[in-house]
This record gives sequence, structure tokens and C-alpha cells, in this order.
Amino acid sequence: MHRVKDKLSTADRFAIFKEHLRRQRLKSTAQRDDIARVFFSHNRHSSVEELYHAVKQVNPGIGYATVYRTMKLLTECGLAVERHFRDGEARYESGVNREHHDHLICEGCGKIVEFEEERIEALQAEVARRLGFRLSGHKMELYGRCRDCQKALATG
Repeated sequence: MHRVKDKLSTADRFAIFKEHLRRQRLKSTAQRDDIARVFFSHNRHSSVEELYHAVKQVNPGIGYATVYRTMKLLTECGLAVERHFRDGEARYESGVNREHHDHLICEGCGKIVEFEEERIEALQAEVARRLGFRLSGHKMELYGRCRDCQKALATG
């Protein structure tokens, strides 16, 4: 798996996906296209279940297993990245047009907020250097309650 970092249009993403299917000797189908189109339009961390319900609005005949397998294919070719947060459920985010980022996850509503903070990145690099590590990557997930959930708790 690799992460595609260049700025890619939806047409470019479809071309990468079609080429991956061809290399795997798999058929390009309308169902796979619908799933990819829905995923490419989502700007969030979507579970297979969420994608399944969204795709059913476009193509009611699509099965859950087809969505699951298509997301695996999109991950294999770098167009999707599979994440596992504390709840253990696989969630997918775009693997293109993205820079490194970290996540804040609300324990109340499940909201996921991406953020970048250069000071944290610099501190991590300094700690690794000081302890004799050469970093190959990292992921940071911070858990807590979002502003809306804090308000609901305070008024509830």
C-alpha cells in the first residue's frame, strides 16, 4: 500500500483505480464505480457501514460485501487509507491530496477532527533524535469531548 500525495482530480483517481483493477485482472463494474464515486465525494472518515448506506442511495442493488471489497481495492492502490480508532471499527479516509495530519476524536458523538501542528511534529522529531530513533512515521489520536458534547453534558 502507498499513499498518493499529488493533487489529483476525480478523473485521475478513477484512472488509478481502473489501472489497479486491470493489473489485478479484475473487472471494472458500475457497482465499483458507484462506490468509488461516493467515497471520493466524502470528506470524512467513513466506515464501510456508512459508505454502504450512502451508496445504497445511488445504487440500491449494491451489497455490503461489495462495498467492503471495493474499499480494500481502493486502499491497495493508495486512494484510501484505512484507520482504526479506539472503537476498533475500520474507517477510510482519502489517500490523495492530503498531507500528514493527526486526529482529535470525540468520545461522546464520534466526531473526528483532523489537525496539523508543527510544534508537535518538531517535538516528536526531537524526542526521537534524543532517544536514538530514526522515525519512519507516526500517528497521533487524541480522545476527549468536543465542544458540542461538553455543552450537552453541562446543560443535561
